[in-house]
Amino acid sequence: MKIDFKKIEVLEVDNINHYDYPDYVDAYISEANYNGKPMDDDMLDEINDNHPDFVYQQVWAFIN
Repeated sequence: MKIDFKKIEVLEVDNINHYDYPDYVDAYISEANYNGKPMDDDMLDEINDNHPDFVYQQVWAFIN
């Protein structure tokens, strides 16, 4: 699955545990739009499971 990360708008990040600062390894993107349309579970799983650097950036953007 090819993903253009510039087209992703993250709406919700869940499981942010501050005791896990600064790693937040359990956090994941739970809701997002891709090119203006809601992402399905398969796309969210692809991002959360295979693109940890992107998820980590989004966790920090979400809490700041």
